[in-house]
Amino acid sequence: MIYAVDAENITIKGEGTLDGQGKKWWMEFFRVMIDLKDNGMRDINKYQPMWDAQNDTTAIYAETNKDYVSTLQRRFFRPPFIQPVRCKRVKIEGVKIVNSPFWTVNPEFCENVTIKDITIHNVPSPNTDGINPESCRNVHISDCHISVGDDCITIKSGRDAQARRLGVPCENITITNCTMLSGHGGVVIGSEMSGSVRKVTISNCVFDGTDRGIRIKSTRGRGGVVEDIRVSNIVMSNIKQEAVVLNLKYSKMPAEPKSERTPVFRNVHISGMTVTDVKTPIKIVGLEEAPISDIVLRDIHIQGGKQKCIFENCERITMDDVTVNGEKIKLD
Repeated sequence: MIYAVDAENITIKGEGTLDGQGKKWWMEFFRVMIDLKDNGMRDINKYQPMWDAQNDTTAIYAETNKDYVSTLQRRFFRPPFIQPVRCKRVKIEGVKIVNSPFWTVNPEFCENVTIKDITIHNVPSPNTDGINPESCRNVHISDCHISVGDDCITIKSGRDAQARRLGVPCENITITNCTMLSGHGGVVIGSEMSGSVRKVTISNCVFDGTDRGIRIKSTRGRGGVVEDIRVSNIVMSNIKQEAVVLNLKYSKMPAEPKSERTPVFRNVHISGMTVTDVKTPIKIVGLEEAPISDIVLRDIHIQGGKQKCIFENCERITMDDVTVNGEKIKLD
């Protein structure tokens, strides 16, 4: 809706409100989804033939993991609210953004992006993530207040064979002094991370009422590497699922030999975290053929944890002063 390609020195700044009028888009999304399920896509809208005309669907299906097929079958893609593509020196500051049709702020292949002091409020609605930098370098996100229908902040680098071929990582990302309320995840990496994600620092943030806190997710077929992640000084409360989750079985894809399609998580350090009221405190689940490795958990204190921590297919895990309900957690 607000869109730029190959531009430089872009600023969106002010004290006003940008309203994406997303309800009509959400309603059409649900209509298309139901029509596909019940009728095999009988009632075509005006956007679907346009998508068909602009895309080589055979090639797209060939390069896409099976977990994305149902999305492609809808042939209906809503616009991000703010999307600079291949831009340099982008600044978004001070504005309030509401009712995005899809992802709210989505810089792609950009360099030197600053997102500061913005408020994003999307009522419960499909795929209305807050801030999603994708295959970007040097991104600073600070002092933002986010309450959305999907993930609050998500770091991405494309999905499957196409993104592996492009090979553009998302790297040098800092997220600090942000507050996350409603959302599937507070700060998330993936699951679209086939171009890799590295050198991410998350600090001094508050999550209150999100489904999950820190979440790193991928699945067989993505490929790519997530590495060099640092998380510190985080306060969470009222977390519906996991406070910390690293999951390489996000889409439950069938086992396959290790290859370029195999995603890798390594070198993640999390420290200085306080959590109250959470279902599952910590969950780390790797693949049998690619265990999650080199994880440091330090000075993490969780009260009101309702279930046990989960550690599967992971190696070289260091835990120092990690407690749940007053008891130190030790690996078996």
